[in-house]
Amino acid sequence: MRNKAFYKHYYLMLLPGLLWLFFVNILPMHGILMAFKDFNAGMGVFRSPWVGLDNFRYMFELDDSRIIFKNTIFIALLKMVGNLIVPLIFALMLNEVRHRLFTRSVQTAVYLPHFLSWVIVAGIMLDIFSYTGPVNRLLSSFGVEPLLFFAKPELFPALVVASDIWKEFGFAAIIFFSALTSINPEMYEAAAIDGASQFKRLTQITLPSIVPVVVLVGTLSMGNILNAGFDQIFNLYNPTVYSTGDIIDTWVYRAGLIDMQYGLATAVGLLKSVVGFVMISITYGLAYRFANYRIF
Repeated sequence: MRNKAFYKHYYLMLLPGLLWLFFVNILPMHGILMAFKDFNAGMGVFRSPWVGLDNFRYMFELDDSRIIFKNTIFIALLKMVGNLIVPLIFALMLNEVRHRLFTRSVQTAVYLPHFLSWVIVAGIMLDIFSYTGPVNRLLSSFGVEPLLFFAKPELFPALVVASDIWKEFGFAAIIFFSALTSINPEMYEAAAIDGASQFKRLTQITLPSIVPVVVLVGTLSMGNILNAGFDQIFNLYNPTVYSTGDIIDTWVYRAGLIDMQYGLATAVGLLKSVVGFVMISITYGLAYRFANYRIF
């Protein structure tokens, strides 16, 4: 049996990552104490007076808290469903194309938006849907009055979800492409010999073969139930769409860094983290049960 000295190089490779995790993620965690204190910047975290659960009680009394939790869950659920169904359908459709040069070209093209920052994508979206942008010019040619798309609360969630799916579906489809390539081609050949149509092969071979992967991706995505995408919404929203577009992360940013309600903002952020941790624990349990997936 190999002794620990054999693995010393692996431990050395792991050390920078562990140090980064400690200093960036673990060491600053003492800041969660602000959720239980009436934080005063002059007195610091440890000397500020304790208020117990007052920040949490005040949080649930605010009308804003109900709105941001509702918006966060609604947008996150739509993103989770869209980012599961659209990549799956895209992978299935592209898998039926037999021209490999074409499929590789399409895959490369749809991967590219994933590597763009939301600052760039948001700028593109705001220009396209601006009052004088190409979408409004097209609508005007049909006699429709121009719209301020990103100033319409009823349209904002749809635009956020659609732009997120457009940006990420190509990259998310990689998992399904990998699952499709693992299917034994002899199964398709046997089905074709038996006279099965293309649709039958899809429903009887392809879909059942990748069901475990679909279940795995779906269950693991539940851990992001309170992550609606700060970078995206922060670069797209404005005060006119707070009623449907304001989420936990953007509200915490404004309350903590702009309004300087540090204790309240920390309480909201801590609650989100706790709920997220519970959901991740549950989804990993479901992934192990239904897809035999485990990280340890």
